Amino acid sequence: MNKLNLTAIALIILVATASQVMAQNGKSKRPSPPAQVSASVDGTTVTVDYSRPSVKGRTIFGDLVPFSKVWRTGANESSWIEVSSDVKIEGQKLAKGKYGLFTIPGKDEWTIIFNSVSNKWGAYSYDDSKDVLRVKVKPESADFTEQFTVSADDNGAVTLSWEKTLVTFNISK
Repeated sequence: MNKLNLTAIALIILVATASQVMAQNGKSKRPSPPAQVSASVDGTTVTVDYSRPSVKGRTIFGDLVPFSKVWRTGANESSWIEVSSDVKIEGQKLAKGKYGLFTIPGKDEWTIIFNSVSNKWGAYSYDDSKDVLRVKVKPESADFTEQFTVSADDNGAVTLSWEKTLVTFNISK
């Protein structure tokens, strides 16, 4: 290979690497920064990827996030969840895979949605015909949480916390 070809290849690699670094840095500087949480549930890795909006003095559920409408469950790109093997969510089967994680918040009940499309911006083009599983859970009152937070533990509890609301769904084998 001549020097010109080697220089061109090196330049392509440099530009590609710089683009990836700039994209990641841009995401972390967003007002709603990206986050990821993982847990191991009976040997199954559970990973949730989401963005973390803040309350900023607003009323969240029933206002900014309307009741009875599909929510991306975070900010920016839709949240996603990945399970490394077949599991049960609230006792219902979910196959190994990566899913869009959507919710329908309600005052007395939330619907947790696992959608076959995991790479959307927001919920603008959400398609319920792509839902793989829906489960219902009850919200709870909680201490104030400024920034939307997802937690997962090795016992299989995945908890969504924001403002004064906490919602948990359970994963088992």
